[in-house]
Amino acid sequence: MRWLIGLVLNALVLLLLSELFSGFTLSGFGAALIAALILSVLNWTVKPLLTVLTLPITILTLGLFLFVISALTLMLTAWFMGSYFVIDGFGIALLAAVIIALFQAILINPVKRS
Repeated sequence: MRWLIGLVLNALVLLLLSELFSGFTLSGFGAALIAALILSVLNWTVKPLLTVLTLPITILTLGLFLFVISALTLMLTAWFMGSYFVIDGFGIALLAAVIIALFQAILINPVKRS
């Protein structure tokens, strides 16, 4: 149940980002929900592999490179979604990854703890 609540909250954050930035476009709540599902699967499978492969640069940047990895998984999600989810550039993806991380720290992690 907590995973489903986290998925819906992630979809809402993605919708909020699509309203804030013109280079970040989602076609609707259904697309946001599917994008949140794909993003969670990528974060569960691809992100750990990328984190291990880029461990030296992650240590060198004191963990800030993890935002780059998150931006890459976000862009990969947009690639899988096609025209339903469009990110215009890497800068928008990086900014969105930072904002998603902040929202997850504030909203979703307290939900998982309870």
